[in-house]
Amino acid sequence: MSPMLASSLLPLLRLIDAERAHAIALTALRLGLAGADRVPDDPRLAVNVLGLHFPNPIGLAAGFDKDAVALGPLMRLGFGLVEAGTVTPRPQPGNPRPRLFRLGEDEAVINRFGFNNAGIDAFVRRLSAVKHRVPVGANIGVNKDGAVPERDYPALVAAVARHADYVVVNVSSPNTPGLRKLQGAERLAEILGAIRREVERRPPILIKLSPDLHDEELPDIVAACVEHGAAGLIVSNTTTSRPPGLRGRNAAQAGGLSGAPLFAPSTALLARLARLAAGRLVLVGVGGVSSGRQALAKIRAGASLVQLYTGFAIEGPALIPRLKRELLTALDRDGFASVEAAVGADLKE
Repeated sequence: MSPMLASSLLPLLRLIDAERAHAIALTALRLGLAGADRVPDDPRLAVNVLGLHFPNPIGLAAGFDKDAVALGPLMRLGFGLVEAGTVTPRPQPGNPRPRLFRLGEDEAVINRFGFNNAGIDAFVRRLSAVKHRVPVGANIGVNKDGAVPERDYPALVAAVARHADYVVVNVSSPNTPGLRKLQGAERLAEILGAIRREVERRPPILIKLSPDLHDEELPDIVAACVEHGAAGLIVSNTTTSRPPGLRGRNAAQAGGLSGAPLFAPSTALLARLARLAAGRLVLVGVGGVSSGRQALAKIRAGASLVQLYTGFAIEGPALIPRLKRELLTALDRDGFASVEAAVGADLKE
């Protein structure tokens, strides 16, 4: 089956509960029913950062494959990077269902999963069995109950270090009580310091931030990340805000909003952080990307890499080759010889 054909079946999945549809999609991927993108990536799309080679900058964000059950098939769809998780030390069921809500009119989704996952032991078993066609990231978090972040994050990094090309410290999900307090500069410094002390050989560490941070918090967060050894930032996670004009009947549901409404605020935050980081951190742009022009906007705002979640869930595998074609067209239109030449272009103007 081709990615285009797989995407054509998505309207059928939208007729059933959103979380059940997601589970069916993962099963289809595991069975190889989503096809593969066999077109080699244009060299102009390649990005070299974090000591890694990315054949293109379009990645899958964490949350789609929480338990690393379909990484191989996902890589075959043409992503330049794939991120699994969020995984916690112990298995946990997450929040009660329903906890995933479509906002079709808004091209958006609200989730309040609460880090439902099978735990680090099962995650590592699957991750260790995957051949890395492209860089693979492991997104790590802490359990809702009994968490000690300065203990748990280093232990999680140590567990995945041999099997992940980079690790993302998730301190920004809105669905685990108290988690977002960990993205303050002081707690971030403590967590990153613990990781440096306790994990000698570790992949690049990135911090995933919330789009709901206040401007006055950003300089200290960047300084803490630089001083304590983070390699980059992922900007951003879902938002608890509800922009005016949402039309979906589920717009009032509690949880994190993702998709098209997040594009503008997450890109603005990305640009602010890029200016503060001034080349000292690698930035990954996430939030509302569903076209090559939008991917380039993230790149021009300072992102070396771009990740998708909601757009991929809505459009399916056909989105990936389309985005890469559109990104090449956008690069040509704006006069850039490559993705790397476009990174941070808007900050220089």
